[in-house]
Amino acid sequence: MKVIDNRIEKFGEDLKQEIKINDKCYIASAVFSMYSYEELKKQLSEIDELDFIFTNPTFIKKEKEQKQERQFEIDNYKREKSIVGSEFEIKLKNKLNGKAIAKECAKWIKEKAKFKSNINNNPIQKFMNINEKITYLNVDEFSSAGLGYQKDNTVFNPVTKIDDNYDMTKYYLQSFKELWNNENILKDVTDEVVDFISDLYKENSPEFIYYVILYNIFKEFLVDVSEDDLANEKTGFKESVIWNKLYDFQKDAVLGLINKLEKYNGCILADSVGLGKTFTALAVIKYYQERNKSILVLCPKKLSENWNTYKTNYKDNILQKDRFNYDVLYHTDLSRKKGFSNGNDLSRINWGNYDLVVIDESHNFRNNNARNDRETRYTRLLNDVMKAGVKTKVLMLSATPVNNRFTDLKNQLALAYEGNTDRIDENISKTKSIDTILKNAQAVFNEWTKLPIEERNSTTLLKKLNKDFDFFKLLDSVTIARSRKHIEKYYDMNKIGKFPTRLKPISKSTEITNLPNFYSMEEIYNMLSRLNMSIYTPFDYILPNKISLYEEIYDTKVKGGNVTLRQADREKSLQKLMRINLLKRLESSVDSFRITLNKILYLINETIKSINDFERNGVESSVDDINLENYDEDEDIEELLENNASIGGKIKINLKDMNTIGWKQDLVNDQQIFTNLSNEFSKIKPENDLKLIELINTIRNKIDNPINENNKKVIIFSAFADTANYLYENIYRVLKLEYNLDTALITGSGTNKCTLDISKDYNNLLMYFSPISKNRDILTGCTDKEIDVLIATDCISEGQNLQDCDYLINYDIHWNPVRIIQRFGRIDRIGSKNKVIQLVNFWPNMNLDDYINLKNRVESRMYMLDISATGEDNVLTNQSSDMQYRKAQLQKLKEEVVDLEDMDTGVSITDLGLNDYRMDLLEYIKVNGNLDYVLNGLHSVVPSDEANGIEKGTIFVLKNINSSVKIESSNQLHPFYMVYIKEDGQVLSNHLSVKNTLDLLRYISKDNKEPIKEAYNKFNDETNDGSNMTKYSELLNKSIESIINVKEETDIESLFRRGGTTMLQNDIKGLEDFELIAFVVII
Repeated sequence: MKVIDNRIEKFGEDLKQEIKINDKCYIASAVFSMYSYEELKKQLSEIDELDFIFTNPTFIKKEKEQKQERQFEIDNYKREKSIVGSEFEIKLKNKLNGKAIAKECAKWIKEKAKFKSNINNNPIQKFMNINEKITYLNVDEFSSAGLGYQKDNTVFNPVTKIDDNYDMTKYYLQSFKELWNNENILKDVTDEVVDFISDLYKENSPEFIYYVILYNIFKEFLVDVSEDDLANEKTGFKESVIWNKLYDFQKDAVLGLINKLEKYNGCILADSVGLGKTFTALAVIKYYQERNKSILVLCPKKLSENWNTYKTNYKDNILQKDRFNYDVLYHTDLSRKKGFSNGNDLSRINWGNYDLVVIDESHNFRNNNARNDRETRYTRLLNDVMKAGVKTKVLMLSATPVNNRFTDLKNQLALAYEGNTDRIDENISKTKSIDTILKNAQAVFNEWTKLPIEERNSTTLLKKLNKDFDFFKLLDSVTIARSRKHIEKYYDMNKIGKFPTRLKPISKSTEITNLPNFYSMEEIYNMLSRLNMSIYTPFDYILPNKISLYEEIYDTKVKGGNVTLRQADREKSLQKLMRINLLKRLESSVDSFRITLNKILYLINETIKSINDFERNGVESSVDDINLENYDEDEDIEELLENNASIGGKIKINLKDMNTIGWKQDLVNDQQIFTNLSNEFSKIKPENDLKLIELINTIRNKIDNPINENNKKVIIFSAFADTANYLYENIYRVLKLEYNLDTALITGSGTNKCTLDISKDYNNLLMYFSPISKNRDILTGCTDKEIDVLIATDCISEGQNLQDCDYLINYDIHWNPVRIIQRFGRIDRIGSKNKVIQLVNFWPNMNLDDYINLKNRVESRMYMLDISATGEDNVLTNQSSDMQYRKAQLQKLKEEVVDLEDMDTGVSITDLGLNDYRMDLLEYIKVNGNLDYVLNGLHSVVPSDEANGIEKGTIFVLKNINSSVKIESSNQLHPFYMVYIKEDGQVLSNHLSVKNTLDLLRYISKDNKEPIKEAYNKFNDETNDGSNMTKYSELLNKSIESIINVKEETDIESLFRRGGTTMLQNDIKGLEDFELIAFVVII
């Protein structure tokens, strides 16, 4: 008898001495690994026979009538998978030569070995016998670790060798044979073992490996998700007209949205402009309608026709058979208690009885600023719809849910949480509330805004945000946001249809006028920078001994009385915005600037007159706040007015309480500047307006030289109704006379106009301008009248499909780049009949450096007060304080048509979520069942496609098996790690770029249901059918090194972050810490 410690003296070395030619071996052990065959290949290939008993059930399925025990399945699968490498053979498996070993081992088994398994969990002693002569006890595993060649987790587990007691060894052999022949205890599983090992060397389809990877990564999601969280197909919604009109990417979104609505009670669909969010939302509505839910659509009034059409018995309702039944109300209805809206009596609406609310353009609800004793639209929505009555789910639609503050996102998500974003939702984070997650993200964003211009881009921002796993989990949980580039790259565009090709933008610029000796633009900017704009700040001139009286009346307490909104500060905000408004109107058109000059000059003149009367006659008099009714086209002014009850004609200050001398002096200074400017600009007639002349010539050139055959359509956008009216009045006659083309004007305020004798209704004009996309011929039967040139304000820059048009002109450059992109989205859409589309931008006539410098001088005192007292950087500050940054933004707009997510101007949440992959997996599992049985280390081979960014290399998917590792806050998939590495060892996508790698994997794998012969033949030739995997094993090592290197960098950075360091918390050593789940070779 001899004790083999299996540390210094190895069991395997003893077997090499004892196993002889033509021997018979009998083994009873829990595990058989092909790596034990590899270690003893010479000896085992010369024996006569090997009989192996799995002492615990392996390849044994529970009968259906027996109670299914999950733990039984897990243990069973674990033992099965150990055949191709146990948990202690990671280092061997990572050599990647398993395919060649498996092929040899399977051949050997077929020739010499038989396997049987214990049917039940009744204990069987583990031992090995060689030809009756030798018995080894305590053979727990017949693996390389069990043989002593690899380290396992045992502290002391020696093997006892009996070679000096024939009776005892004979007894063990007889006991083995009795077991072997007892069909009530053992079952033959030889074929199952061979088949299982064969899986390692058979060729796998890319799609199968894709789902194996997803199954490993998202297995916990499958466990957590309940049937109630998933779309119930028994409702029949997949047989609806709307479902069958969706593209694949929209169907993916619908299933994800339903899942999120059920699990989190709300979500945001933030797909980019032109990706059909309305139809996606209609499919969600159809699902809930089929479940007898009450549904409300809240939309801007200008978009009501988009929603009303699909619920009404109209000729052009292509979804009529779906019989949609939902209410449509407007955002503004939340500010009203009575009256009629869209055929509904608002006084009778039961706001709390809706099961689902769909909010179109939900970014209109991203502000929740406090007001003085007034219920805002936001608070009405929160209190009367979300909190009151039945439990209400909320689906929000917006291409821009976040501007530059994560508060935007919080306020929208608060609707789903009934305002309770300060609570922890364990579905998202076990330690942080939504408030905390977004506050931390805001701090990162604020730091990013201070970076040098060359470093301040969206990639850098995402990298910084990537350090907070909870932030990405939040976005992944409650948003679906895909970009146009994502759709183009990862979906079959042959099924979807191409986007039109964007031609390079055309930039136009002109002098103001051809009149001699007219002011230069620089002179005008200098004059504007000298303005006091004191007409908007009467509070500044209240006498010191009277100021407290007015503060008591007009200052307001908010946030439980903890914060004071000062009327003086509100006035200063308005003063600064009105100065900016002047500048914007100057850039828009001479007419808009002239009108604004005269309006302000009138107010100044009237105020000076009142002061003069008071000083001359001593008559007690007061001044009112300025009426701003005509300035609400400016979004910043509109927001200020909406959020402040004390601006706009409601403040009265007695002149006897004011320093009228000082105020009058400042007013007179402005009066002189405004008078001079007004006098000069009044001289400019249309024939002297060089910008207007250039516009007309641009339209002529487009009509004479169409970029798509026979398409003469043009949209002209301006931020201001004054400019739009001016353009219409000076263009329509020219186009009618020279080309017999018809023109229309839509401003959203005032009267719409058209040269056709048709209804001037907003939607009717759009239908005649874009008859194909608006199904006009079906609705009216009219085919001979069309509007070819449409002049409009931003009232049509959202939610409209005007893709009949191929040419868009921005007559003024909106100061918010997002608006420029939204405008172009009206014609830049899937399914356009146009091959190419053109953007034309009119810029001020100066180089960008001069333009930025002059703007900065006018805005030098434009730091907006933080009237919401949130402590966050203000949007205007971020946009206007850094000249070089703004220059980069504008330069990009000049050179290319950009997508929202490419502007690098702030936060884009597109293409960050992992929802598509979970939905892919769920659909696969429904049809094919779970993949627990699939062994690790499988691979597939796909061809490279460098034109589409698919470079030669390998995608490795690894699992960290070091249980001491603390969950990585920066790796969304921990304990899984994905690395895409080139053949030369360059890491193309590291383990933190989860979305990029999964997108690529999906693109190269999904729908490739069969192994790609050309690719795997090339791989097999290169590796000698898997025998020579040195190159790929080295790539795997480098991939693991890259994970460790990034980890070390993160640890060092954590020393300088709030919240403590991750150094010393994690202990990732190297190869043995990572198990290979699967890999895809790109060859």
